[in-house]
Amino acid sequence: MRLCVLYVHKERKKVIMLKNHYKNLLSQAQKLYRHNRQGSYKTKERYFEAYKRFLRYTGDTYHLEKLQNISGKHLTAYVEYMQNKNYAASTIKTDLAAIRFWHDQIPNAKYTLPPNDEFSLERRKFGGTDRTWTDGEYNCMLMQCWNAKRDDFEACIVIARYAGLRLHEVMRIDTAIARAALKNGFITIKGKGGKIREVPITESIRLVFEKFLRLTPAGRKLFVPYDKPTHIAKTELQNFISTHRKFVTAPNSEKPPITFHGLRHTCAAEWYEKLRNEGKSEHEAKLQVSKWLGHERGDVTNIYLAGIKKDDIPSAYGKDGDSDV
Repeated sequence: MRLCVLYVHKERKKVIMLKNHYKNLLSQAQKLYRHNRQGSYKTKERYFEAYKRFLRYTGDTYHLEKLQNISGKHLTAYVEYMQNKNYAASTIKTDLAAIRFWHDQIPNAKYTLPPNDEFSLERRKFGGTDRTWTDGEYNCMLMQCWNAKRDDFEACIVIARYAGLRLHEVMRIDTAIARAALKNGFITIKGKGGKIREVPITESIRLVFEKFLRLTPAGRKLFVPYDKPTHIAKTELQNFISTHRKFVTAPNSEKPPITFHGLRHTCAAEWYEKLRNEGKSEHEAKLQVSKWLGHERGDVTNIYLAGIKKDDIPSAYGKDGDSDV
């Protein structure tokens, strides 16, 4: 009986020590978080959650007590741990980006972490579901907005349709951004991860900006009322589309229900077809579309092109059978 009590006491002490290792690392990491001013709030939050998971593993497995002592062996072991847990390669890469982000903030770090090339990570594959809107769905949804007297919803849909912006990017547009877009012929927008990109605007977008600049006081957002939180405005638009899509989609449609994000797919697909018809190679067209969408890799564009049939675009091969990709 006494031996059993001693064993239980010893195990409890071990658990407490393990928790203390993690708490020490977490306390140091929280100081980094408080003093960091890089990246958007959402990116920092997502990266910090991933970093905490890494610290818990490192503290429990290696009894590490100082962030400065984190090295390549710890990262390699954590990658193997995630792979054994059958984490997707894309998830592992995101966590690695988060770990490196916070490791770069550590003052006097003793070691440099190894690059992704040293790990056996699969390349992420894209493609699959066609989420584009048909012209009929688009025009009918605009009519629903008109009937509901929601010019703001109509404007947001037009911008997403022809500029490929995400919902939060559309809601971010203020009078300064709109005026600059009218002057320059492109909209400068800050997207995910704080990335800034330039997207060409069409005549439809130009008309939207001119109209709402006449209605919006200087310095205000075009599509978010001054007394309404942005997240509420976003939810209202998403709910409107969800409620009214049954009136605009064909009953026998086999595609997923249309969403605001599907407008981004529609825009990307049309950009790609236009660039290919202008003589751009498949690689060049995908890379340009990727940049306009706010990505950095051409193959990411594939996820937006699921609805395009190969017969609808020029062949990637010349007369002699040589690929121009």
